[in-house]
Order: sequence, then structure tokens, then C-alpha cells
Amino acid sequence: MDLQIIKTENQYQNLLNWVDAQFDIGYAPDTAEGEKLQIALLLIKQYEDAHYAIPMPNALAVVKLKMEENGLQNKDLVSWLGSKGYVSAILSGKKPLTINIAKQLHQKLGIPAAVLLA
Repeated sequence: MDLQIIKTENQYQNLLNWVDAQFDIGYAPDTAEGEKLQIALLLIKQYEDAHYAIPMPNALAVVKLKMEENGLQNKDLVSWLGSKGYVSAILSGKKPLTINIAKQLHQKLGIPAAVLLA
């Protein structure tokens, strides 16, 4: 397989098929074949990043999901963010997520800052 920048969907599919066959063979990563496979994977990633981008999730939806996962209710965020009414306004989208609020949610819920600031 001659490795080159992927420019078409057909090239992309062909390289995917080749990579799949190489995985079946099971080359070790530190061999010449293994390194060629790693380069192919980088080319595939580059093509996918350009053509199949995954949009950033909605920040409030992520906050609500994390709250659900942690068994938290709006009242549990009052000590971090302010009054019950303020927390409700933030979670309903009536008030914006400020940098300070995003920082608190990042620290307390483990939500990536990039998601909260998008």
C-alpha cells in the first residue's frame, strides 16, 4: 500500500479496508509494517477530522446529564453557584454560563472546560 494524503471517499474506504486487513495480521507496533499501519491510522484520522467532525455537545445538556449521573438536583448546586432561582435560571438557559460558573461546574462535575465554554 502506497500511503498518501486521503483526498477522496474512495481512497478513504480503500485505506480503511487495508488497515482492517493489517490488524488481522497483527503486526507489532515497532516493526516497519507496524509503523506503516500507524501512519495509515494518522491519515485516516486527519481525513475523518476534516470530513466527519463531531459537533461540541450543548453545555447545559452535559451539565444536566452529569447531574443525573451523580444523583444531583438543582438544590445541590446552590452552594456552588448561588440561589435556587439563579441555579434554575442557569439550567433553563435564561442566564448565561459565566466563566466563574463554568469553572465551578468543571471542578465539581468534571465537565471539560471546552464543552462549557463552547
